[in-house]
Amino acid sequence: MNSIRLRLGHEHACGYLDDRLARSVFVDPALTLSPQIYSALARKGFRRSGDLVYRPRCRGCNACIPVRLDVARFAPDRSQRRNQQRNRDLRAQPTPPVFNETHYRLFTRYQDSRHAGGGMTAMNRRDYLGFLASSWSSSQFVEFRDNDEKLLGVAVVDRLEDGLSAVYTFFDPDESQRGIGTHAVLWQITEAQRLRLPWLYLGYWIAESRKMAYKSRFRPLQALHGERWEEIEE
Repeated sequence: MNSIRLRLGHEHACGYLDDRLARSVFVDPALTLSPQIYSALARKGFRRSGDLVYRPRCRGCNACIPVRLDVARFAPDRSQRRNQQRNRDLRAQPTPPVFNETHYRLFTRYQDSRHAGGGMTAMNRRDYLGFLASSWSSSQFVEFRDNDEKLLGVAVVDRLEDGLSAVYTFFDPDESQRGIGTHAVLWQITEAQRLRLPWLYLGYWIAESRKMAYKSRFRPLQALHGERWEEIEE
């Protein structure tokens, strides 16, 4: 991969650790991106938010660790098997990454429940699609519906050269007991296996953040340390 210009963002309050300030480096927006370039960047620990590709670079903090799951070696634990059983009635349907009013209403309900008072609760329709979709990525919005065709969750998933990337998942807050977030990850693992892709990229794992703790329950998990991906010990 040729040299890519990065831009350093401004510091802001961290959304995961209350006592910290966060800052990211962004791939120059002038660069013409593609799924191939993004795949190479994902292997370097970058993620996307809409069209922007970034990686944390915070002063005095390295808490955000890029992680990916070895899908061929994955075996669900007892809790994950219970999740599969509990959600056996759900049907997954990949859909194009375009605006859908039903998706948007579910997204706003989810944000109001999980992040009341935060900036994401104020997203209008354009902001919402700009946050989840991208003009250059190979993406799908995967719907999870029950036997009555009620929409219970949506997972945004990117296809990379060597895996899938879990971008974001939102779900019906009235169905939180189902564990649809976990179910969405399990579906993405199965889908990566079906496509014969070796990795599921799960974004950043933060050991001190309860919001990110679920990622460590999927094994075997690799973490990016410097330039090397290394398996996290149990």
